Parts: sequence; C-alpha cells; structure tokens
Amino acid sequence: MMNPPPPAPHPLLSARRSGVLLHITSLPGPHGSGDLGTCAHHFVDWLASAGQTLWQILPLTPAGAGNSPYQSPSAFAGHPLLVDLEDLVQHGWLPWQAHQGFDHHRCEFHRVAPHRMACLRTAWRGFQAQASDTDRAALHSFCQTHAHWLDDYALFMVLDTCHGGPWPHWPTELAQRQPEALAAARAEATDAIGFWQFVQWRFWVQWQRLRQHAHSRGVHIVGDAPIFVAHHSADVWAHAGQFVLDDAGHPTVVAGVPPDYFSATGQRWGNPLYRWEAMAHTDYRWWKDRLAHLFQLVDVVRLDHFRGFESHWEIPASEPTAMHGQWRPGPGLALFQALREELGPLPIVAEDLGLITEEVHRLRHDCGLPGMRIAHFAFGGDARNPYLPHRYDAHTVAYTGTHDNNTTLGWWRQAPAPERQAVRRYMGPGMDTAPHWTLMRALSQSVANTVVFPFQDVLGLDETHRMNTPGHASGCWEWRFDWAQVDHQPATWLHAMAQAHGRTGPFA
Repeated sequence: MMNPPPPAPHPLLSARRSGVLLHITSLPGPHGSGDLGTCAHHFVDWLASAGQTLWQILPLTPAGAGNSPYQSPSAFAGHPLLVDLEDLVQHGWLPWQAHQGFDHHRCEFHRVAPHRMACLRTAWRGFQAQASDTDRAALHSFCQTHAHWLDDYALFMVLDTCHGGPWPHWPTELAQRQPEALAAARAEATDAIGFWQFVQWRFWVQWQRLRQHAHSRGVHIVGDAPIFVAHHSADVWAHAGQFVLDDAGHPTVVAGVPPDYFSATGQRWGNPLYRWEAMAHTDYRWWKDRLAHLFQLVDVVRLDHFRGFESHWEIPASEPTAMHGQWRPGPGLALFQALREELGPLPIVAEDLGLITEEVHRLRHDCGLPGMRIAHFAFGGDARNPYLPHRYDAHTVAYTGTHDNNTTLGWWRQAPAPERQAVRRYMGPGMDTAPHWTLMRALSQSVANTVVFPFQDVLGLDETHRMNTPGHASGCWEWRFDWAQVDHQPATWLHAMAQAHGRTGPFA
C-alpha cells in the first residue's frame, strides 16, 4: 500500500518571503531589556519599511537557567520580563519609573530581573486597589480561558518561591500533587497566585496588541518551540507520568546531542525525555494543547530539534557529558498526523540541523514541513554540500546563521584560510568588502521560499554581538542593540533586495 502524499506547504511558507531574526529582549528600552512596548512596535514599523514580512523571535516563555529561553519553567507562560512597564503606568497601577542606568547593549539580567519583578508586584498591588470593574472582569475571563495551564503554572511559581527547586525536593504531598495538599496550598496563597495570573494576563494583552500591529503592517511572527521542557517546570510537575522519571520524580535519562559541529563532547541539555508511549495513549493531548496555545501567539512555529521526533539522544542522568548515550525512537509521523487532525494545516518550520539521517529527511517530507539551511555550514566539502545556495529547493527556510551561530562578520573573520578561500570561489570578491551583504544576497537570490537574516548581520556587527554560544553556561542571551546603531541604509538595502528577488509586494 502506497503512503499518502505529503501535505501541501502552509500558505505562509509557500510564497517568497524574507524576514529578520531578533529576540524581544534584544530591543532597546529604558528598563534594561527589550519588552512588548513602544520599541517593539517601532521595530515592526522598521521591518515594514525594509520590505520584510517576517519577524522571527526566540521562545516567548520565561527564561530558565543561564537566562536561556530554552530552559523555561513553563511551555505556555509568557516571560514576565517582557511585560511593558509603561503600559502599567498608563493604567495607573504603577508609579512612573525612573531609568535605572542600565546598559543599552547588554541585558544585565542580575539587575534587570529584580527591578522588573519589583515593578510587576507594585503594579499588582495597584491593580488590586484601583482597577476598574472592566479590567477585573477581563482578568477573570483570561484566567478561566487559560485555566488548563495557568492554574498549575501560577501555583508552581508560588511553590518555587517558597521551596526552590527541583520540585521533587518539595514536601512529598506537594511534589506528588496530592489533591488535599494542592487545595490547601491554593487557599493559603490566593494573593500570590493572583499576582502570577495578573502578569500573564498583561503579557497576553500586550502581545496580542503587538501582533495585531504587526499584521496591520504586513508582518507575520515566526515563533520558536523547544522540543523539550525543563525538569523544574510546571509542565513536568503537572504531567509527570508523561516523562521518563523515577518514582520520586527525578529524570533517569536526559536529553542532548552527541558530539557535533558545536561541541567535541556533545551537548548535555539535561531536559527530561518524553514517555512517548504514554503520550500516544492520550492522543498527544499535551502537544495539541501546547501547539494550539502557541498558534494563538505566533503565525509560524520553528520546531526546535526536529530530528528528536524521529529519534533522540538518550543520556543516562548520571553522565556528566553527552558523549555516552543511545538513539531512541521518537513518535514519528503519528504525532504530526494527530496535530494536523485537530489543528489543521501546520505552519511549522522543522529545525533539521546537526546529525540528520535519511529517516529524518523522510519524516520531514512526509509531514510536509520545510527544513532549514545555514549558509555558515556551506563551505566544508564540495559542491554537493546541502547548505550551499544552489542546493536549496523552494520548500526551504535559509539563514546566514541562527541565534546559535556567530555573526556573519565574526564567522568570516575567524574562518580558517581554506574555508575563506572556498567562500571566495563561491561568492566572489564581495566577501572581502561586505561579507554579510554578500551572503545575504546569495540567499535572497536562491529558490528558497523563505530567507531570514539575524539583525546582527543586517547591521554588519562582529562576533562581540553574538547572541548564544552553545555549551556555554554564562554570558549568553544578553545582546541588545540601540537605535543609534541603525542608520537608513540597512532598511533601504533590505527593501531593494527583497523587491528585486520577488520577496515583497504581491509576491509576499
């Protein structure tokens, strides 16, 4: 019996488009990190002026260890540090906040987080004292609509404040979610739970306002869904039976990848692995809820570590690195069929980087999802390298680099001499004068339907502006820009390039 043909590409991924990769925290702003306020709306306007129809971001969820958005305490919640404080001032819930002298080029999270969280708590008290009946009703409605994840998240954050982590070390009756203990904890922490619900409500309202503004300017949002979730998270605590844990709730095996381009010892991420058989028994309910929620926030989802759905690297929890592990089968096509049956056509980009087998390629093809190609990886080997622009097909999302890569200028400066010579042969002499624009132009000219450029490359910034270095526990995720760095040329050149290559106007 022949397999059915793969689904048609989602409309948002089947037209020629171009966009920019920039996380919200990297935006300018007076309170130490970018947020959902005026600067985010201004960036949307800049994208529209540059002829760009996509804005790709990193996960919107709260950051975890090392300020990483890929180690979140919730797969559903919005990051509290992204809440626009000026909005709270305008509502009269928060007194005007003087600027704190934060660094304009780095997120000093050790200073930013306490400042912003204190402001949010003050705003919660202000809301309690003087909110209108309309606003109180709106918060109540939000809590009812999102109760399926918000109730557990808010209580988890309260318990985390009281007991710290990891959650298996909490009092047994709370760690194992005994109903009487949970009810008592909720009753004792009504105000604290209300605070976390309030923060999520304002995040939701502000984000939807920003997304509507983006749509009004012809810009769609590309979000990011990490395949795994943090062990110390509301998701694992509330759904422990769907993860590979021991009786006490500790992971017996953890996620990562074997030695690769980024690390000689592999990457030991430490996330718990899914108990896929248990998830299949619920027809992947948690995944359906997660993606349905995310599709209310963004228009396209970059699904991180797609190869893990075909097979994932299982590392014994006792191992300090990712060198010793084994490949274990993932859910395969069954998960995506279940998602499609409930959610319809899936606007998903499969992050298929790293060690990719023929089985992974087949799964992506059978799911009808475009894969990713990174130009920085193109110049090892020969003309058959799949990352070279002439090797792309239309159903591809092409990048110069991602948040895990160096900037293009940094990559070019640090590339070994043989690699630089290979790049010159392929790209021409422009690499010695404007390597970022030369590489961006080659991608834009390619047949790939979608191209995305990190904002650092648009601005021609060097390696000191890198967002993340995989395997480094500190110093990552901190990069910000200032509007003083952005003159008129980048928008003019981007717009001209998009127009010349059919990536704007009626084509987009």
